[in-house]
Formats: sequence, C-alpha cells, structure tokens
Amino acid sequence: MLNTLQHSVVHRLPASYRRCGGPVGFTVEPQAANVLNSDDDLIGLRLLSHNGDSAWEIMQNIKLALADMQLECSVLELEGEPCLFVHRQDECTTTCRLKNFGVGIAETFAGERRD
Repeated sequence: MLNTLQHSVVHRLPASYRRCGGPVGFTVEPQAANVLNSDDDLIGLRLLSHNGDSAWEIMQNIKLALADMQLECSVLELEGEPCLFVHRQDECTTTCRLKNFGVGIAETFAGERRD
C-alpha cells in the first residue's frame, strides 16, 4: 500500500459537507458556512495526482490507511471524481497520517497576482 500512496497529492475541498440520505447508502452535500462545527461536519479531500480507475484505487488505499488508526471516513463520488470525507475534528490526524505515508497535501494560498 505504501508504494501506491507515495507521490499522490490531495487537496482539501473549500466547502464543508454533511451526510444526507441517498437512494443507496448516503451522499454528502455542502453546508452553509454558518452551520459549521456540528456533529456531522465533514471535510473532503480530492486527489490531484491521479485520474480514472487509479484515482479510485488510491482513495481506497488512503481509506485503508486511515482505518488502521480507526478514523471513520468514506470515499464517495463528487463531481465525477472520488473524494475522501472525514469528520472535521479528524482533519489534523488525517493529514498527519497521509504525510507519514508520503502523500502530499496541496495547500491553497491567497497571493497577489502579478501579470
């Protein structure tokens, strides 16, 4: 599993999410900014480094790596791509675990654009 996670890069989706019932199992939907810190507040991670079937495989391996630490997470399709959803309170533990496996965490930053 370690070899498949090295050189993978994920980034945190900008919205917060919550679980909602779907036709099979559950889905997620974005939350309003003023509803944060509820018990079902989730963050999403999207894979930047892989596409297609390999992205699904990598996300399942990430899920397994987190399960070893008993972190509850789900891999769901969002906008046609696999995304990993974890509870907001587990975000730091999740990113630390992923970094230990060699997964890069892309950070968004606001910089002054110069043309």
